[in-house]
Amino acid sequence: MNALTYPDRGSLDILPAPRPAGIMRGTSDYTKASLALFLAGFSTFSLLYCVQPLLPAFAAHFGIDAATSALSLSVTTGALALAIFAAGAFSQLASRRRLMFGSMAVAAVMNLAAAVAPGWSTLLTARLLEGLALGGVPAVAMAYLAEEMHPRDLGKAMGLYVAGTAFGGMVGRVGMGLVSEFASWREAMAILGAIDLVAAIGFLFLLPPSRNFVVQRGFNLAHHGRIWGGLLRNSRLIRLFSIGFIVCSVFVALFNFAGFRLVAAPYHLGQSAISAIFLVYLLGMYASSAAGGLSDRYGRKRPLLVGLVVMAIGVVVTLSHALPLVILGIALVTIGFFISHSVASGWVGRLAGSGKSHAASLYLLFYYLGSSIIGAAGGWFWEGAGWGGVAGLTGVLALAGLGLALSMPEESMPEETARG
Repeated sequence: MNALTYPDRGSLDILPAPRPAGIMRGTSDYTKASLALFLAGFSTFSLLYCVQPLLPAFAAHFGIDAATSALSLSVTTGALALAIFAAGAFSQLASRRRLMFGSMAVAAVMNLAAAVAPGWSTLLTARLLEGLALGGVPAVAMAYLAEEMHPRDLGKAMGLYVAGTAFGGMVGRVGMGLVSEFASWREAMAILGAIDLVAAIGFLFLLPPSRNFVVQRGFNLAHHGRIWGGLLRNSRLIRLFSIGFIVCSVFVALFNFAGFRLVAAPYHLGQSAISAIFLVYLLGMYASSAAGGLSDRYGRKRPLLVGLVVMAIGVVVTLSHALPLVILGIALVTIGFFISHSVASGWVGRLAGSGKSHAASLYLLFYYLGSSIIGAAGGWFWEGAGWGGVAGLTGVLALAGLGLALSMPEESMPEETARG
């Protein structure tokens, strides 16, 4: 703010108000914000991906094929992509903290509704509404971090947020699989919905209020259109948005149909054994946090390239028929995904200038459209060519992402950061 503003008397031009330097590592606010955003990532991704290990169960329970069962995830991520895009603009009209809390709470309730849905269409409707509700979390969380964290510590904080998404994705997948082995998929989804309601309340009490964000009055569509248009003319941002689309496409398509592969011959794995494979998410949590710290210190291009190379190698390794190598390939894809996503999302915040929430919404629009479109289309490759088809699709996409990353210019690090 450059002026002191009063609600009914306009603004009084005095000395410019200094912009807070940002939340720095080692402070209590940093710890609280990191934990709160970890809970936000956990809640969003545990709810979003909890159906992934249940796809074979849905196919059997409702009498549908693999591609149709994948819609339980695709409709959610598709709705989430559109909701995130809108949230990037409408989030300027409401408190960051209240908007994220409301989104988390409503999404948890929708998961409870999906748990008791009497039919397939009703379940899909609940999952669609869940995706719309979750739209208020990811873009706003990324904008909050970019606005409130000290630039020197942004990468680490973003890495911790992505680690929360990794933990949530792991709990959603592993927890759902394990509980559904001993109970029903309905009970598993209901338990997760209750856990995420508690996470929403914890988030509300932990997150420090915004210091570098002022709620706007009124909504100017032309203003937001100009911001989005300017961001879409930035070639570096377009490449990062495309990389977001690609890495999410590869990750979701591979995991969507890995379960169908592993329950069939020659593996015949049970639901608990398949769910245990999702424990590779622990590697993703570490990788995302480490990548954030490395990108703060050494720049973002090299960690991004490493992540995409690891992901591409992992896809190739999954083509093996030996179960240990299949699991290794899944682990490599997971590590590569979380490195790439952590670095790319943090880089978007650095390049966006004052349009951080708009840039975050565009990045996540591309990201979740990848999950929705390729996550569902992968079912056609699975039905038509088996695992070779899925691996071929995801491998080509990973190579395309690598090409985009190679074309990114080297990032010039701030002098303060470069000195460590």
